Amino acid sequence: MPEAAQPSAPSEPRDDHATIAGWRVLHLFCHLAPGHDPQAIELAIKDCQAGEHQVVMAALLGHKADLAVMALGPSEVRLRSLQSALARAGCTPSWSYVSITEVSEYATGLPNHLLQARLHPALPPDGMNAFCFYPMSKRRLAEDNWYQLGYEDRLELMYGHGKSGRRFAGRVLQLVTGSTGLDDYEWGVTLFARELDDIKACVYTMRFDEASARFAEFGPFVVGTVASPAEVLAALR
Repeated sequence: MPEAAQPSAPSEPRDDHATIAGWRVLHLFCHLAPGHDPQAIELAIKDCQAGEHQVVMAALLGHKADLAVMALGPSEVRLRSLQSALARAGCTPSWSYVSITEVSEYATGLPNHLLQARLHPALPPDGMNAFCFYPMSKRRLAEDNWYQLGYEDRLELMYGHGKSGRRFAGRVLQLVTGSTGLDDYEWGVTLFARELDDIKACVYTMRFDEASARFAEFGPFVVGTVASPAEVLAALR
């Protein structure tokens, strides 16, 4: 009998400029179930923090979730184990986001230490306990279709976008992780800042540059305060 044909990958337009991928990233936004086990939650996080893996925890404001757990590292298996352990301990996810650290095609010429800071960040940054996460995509609407622009046009727009963000250096640290094909949007954006006011000012300012004003689509925003697992759980009690 003839050999069955193998399905081929969907054809995608290629660009000479490639994005460099790094660590796996899992954001979990959880409610605490009645009878949750604080010690088991802390143990699950400690067990995940081995080798190069990191876990950041935040107590959240608003009804969307009680707490955020952001875990990142080279192994999605370890991140999955963390998710399972937290569920057994009474953390019920209301939302999640999956992405990968990256150096975008518009930043590959950066010095190596800056590239490594994007691919393998050390989190959370000292003195920046305000936390925000939101997903975003680029528009594909009529004349505002990001993916029909040439590379040089996109590069110029992203340079302007980055210039807006650099006004907040020292006040806000931004980690953009890629999620095309992994989750509902194309990027996840995690912000750490000294105050929530800094996050508000940064996001507002950056929405006026053309890359955002014409081409950005935003998902839901989640905000809170970073602390140790023990401190977050104590605050939620």
